[in-house]
Amino acid sequence: MCGIVGLLVRNPKMRDSIGELMLPMLIGMTERGPDSAGLAMFGPSVAANERKFSLYSGTADFNWTKLGHDFEKHLSIKAKVEPKVNHAVLTTTLEPDTVKIWLKEHYPQLHLLSVGQLMDIYKDVGTPAQVADRYDFKNFKGTHLVGHTRMATESAITPAHAHPFTAGEDWCLVHNGSLSNANSLRRKLQYEGIEFETDNDTEAACRFLQWRMREGDDLETALNHGFEELDGFYTLLMGTSNQLALVRDPFGCKPAIIAEHDDYVAIASEFRSLAHLPDIKNAKVFEPSPKEMYVWKL
Repeated sequence: MCGIVGLLVRNPKMRDSIGELMLPMLIGMTERGPDSAGLAMFGPSVAANERKFSLYSGTADFNWTKLGHDFEKHLSIKAKVEPKVNHAVLTTTLEPDTVKIWLKEHYPQLHLLSVGQLMDIYKDVGTPAQVADRYDFKNFKGTHLVGHTRMATESAITPAHAHPFTAGEDWCLVHNGSLSNANSLRRKLQYEGIEFETDNDTEAACRFLQWRMREGDDLETALNHGFEELDGFYTLLMGTSNQLALVRDPFGCKPAIIAEHDDYVAIASEFRSLAHLPDIKNAKVFEPSPKEMYVWKL
């Protein structure tokens, strides 16, 4: 059992408060996921020729300043490193593959959480309130976000196993449920040259959908393939650079509730995480149907 939350803010005047609006949503899912929590935030874009790399070190005393110096020295290019506890965001104009190779060679202990122009990911072990306080989620600003609280049922409790998972750029996924064919999916994707970082079943779903999009599918087509290939019970919430997307398995076994308002779209596993939202009484609140795609764009 896990908890998912999503928030897309339609009203530009409310986007500086997205972290404050989200915080009770995430904490409201504590009973569904007390082991670890994570958040993908879509905020202001970097320059057109830049990419952001969200990194996790595992220790609060990691020397991020040295990482920045080493990066600039070895690659002869400027980089900005913005630490936050045991995470940091590295921004550079280098191609992602070059950065990934350099990190693997020189800092193999670091975990690369995400790559993109808009999205940053923070995830860690602890209750949702502890993780949110650790990384100051309340003061985050942006257009939309995807959050998750985890109760581990099929793999270890570590930051790497926490959600969101990501593949590609500015794309992430969180999952409530379990997949019975994650291992066969993993073998299939490994045959295609795709590497995995954990044994979490959610990573298999994430990399499957991203592989489909890499092969030319748009998100809707990839999700239709997912209905055919993903075996199990699931609610999946995805974030891209300009949208949120939600699907439930054909049996609708895992809960979800949606609130559509002129100012926002909010998604959670249970209504209690939506009850505090502004003017919620005038929102359209409903349960999404099984095997149906719901997509909201900025």
